[in-house]
Amino acid sequence: MNRHTDSIARLGTLKEVERFKQQLRGLHLNIPCDDELVCGPESPLLQPLVRGAIKIGNRIAVQPMEGWDATADGNPTASTLRRWQRFGRSGAKLIWGGEAVAVSQGGRANPNQLVAASHTYDGLADLRETLVQEHQRATGSDSDLLIGLQLTHSGRFSRPNAHERNEPRILYHHPILDRRQSLPHDCPLLTDGEIRAIIEDFHGAAEIAWKLGFHFVDIKHCHGYLGHEFLSAHTREGAYGGTFENRTRFLREVVEGIRATVPGLEIGVRLSAFDTVPFHADPERSSPRKLGPGVAEDFESFIPYRWGFGVNPLHPDEEDLTEPIQFLELLQQLNIRMVNLTAGSPYYNPHIQRPALYPPSDGYEPPEDPLIGVARQMNTTRQLKELCSHLIFVGSAYTYLQDFLPNVAQAAIRGGWVDVVGIGRMVLTYPELLWDASAGAVIQHKRICRTFSDCTTAPRNGLPSGCYPLDTYYKNSELAERLNALKKR
Repeated sequence: MNRHTDSIARLGTLKEVERFKQQLRGLHLNIPCDDELVCGPESPLLQPLVRGAIKIGNRIAVQPMEGWDATADGNPTASTLRRWQRFGRSGAKLIWGGEAVAVSQGGRANPNQLVAASHTYDGLADLRETLVQEHQRATGSDSDLLIGLQLTHSGRFSRPNAHERNEPRILYHHPILDRRQSLPHDCPLLTDGEIRAIIEDFHGAAEIAWKLGFHFVDIKHCHGYLGHEFLSAHTREGAYGGTFENRTRFLREVVEGIRATVPGLEIGVRLSAFDTVPFHADPERSSPRKLGPGVAEDFESFIPYRWGFGVNPLHPDEEDLTEPIQFLELLQQLNIRMVNLTAGSPYYNPHIQRPALYPPSDGYEPPEDPLIGVARQMNTTRQLKELCSHLIFVGSAYTYLQDFLPNVAQAAIRGGWVDVVGIGRMVLTYPELLWDASAGAVIQHKRICRTFSDCTTAPRNGLPSGCYPLDTYYKNSELAERLNALKKR
């Protein structure tokens, strides 16, 4: 570990809640944390949530993650089935999407991502059935289980045919990301007609989800993918760019078509509530074997900054929640009752999106204590929930809390900071963590995610995503040997 991160406390070495709270105080961070866990039926994490027809049996959610182990035609494999089985074993009563499922072959983020199509119908049905059966075994009942399917088009970050070949479908030219992706100045933009065809793909995928028995679909608007890029299309001309109304037309038309086709299907949105300019590893503090800390790309010549959503245009390294609040109000107008908040993108500012001590191979050392990133997302979610209390809010960025995740999750629910606590990376190694904690079971500390980021480094190098350091399914496999060899290069 280089000297830059030596000053960051390793949470795994803090054995007491008070030590963790001292760390928060030292960083002047507002993160709620209960000293003791309430176990059994009185646990805040086990309280049901009912809003109209939406019934969720507890306050634990599995976050959608991008899969990298489907077949070339978008069907699940044995590894995919195992992951969904673990989703069910988590005890979570809200499965937000399971994982990102592309609405078309061309919209995949990698050539091994799931696709919602007629030829994958039976495979997706097996995934849902596997999850439900395991959930019944783990909890005793699936009557209060709400399962969604996250629908996505990867837009700028599409790589549908080869891991090493980017096939971007962009809405506008981004002065920083275009350069980083080596896009030519005349790289074609999606036409309005092509956008309408993609909207129809979302309608078709939602109909498949409904027929398969999913309770809702998530229209993904986060992490730099197509739905998110619409929200920042200030410089795009025509019906899908410029004004807030035009930049949200994609969402409105997707929702309109779904409601016309499958009116009984609920809709949710996972949203990057704020963003920043892209970051990169500081070249002056990097070496061939060590990534330097992240620094913002030079943006002085791009003020006012017109390529972000939830970004202060005059200070684009800062958030501005004016339009995100408008967006949440739009969800209410569209009778969308569930929102899952996240931030930024894993491609250009991963410390904003998923706080971690160890960077992925294409990232950078954290420019701040990752607890600051956790606090940033938690406090933003709290602020937006106070303003838009009609929505069900699912929170993100909890995995970095590690051993103290249950204490913070319980306090956040009890204090009304969030309605449901979502866990992502932790599910890859210890899916039952919050279920065990709320039941009073012994916490298996050796299974807790330490944010080594191999679950990102592996797919960035063409390998399936998983917890290579801690999950024996990957740890003792030939895949782990290949990953270790790649990391030593």
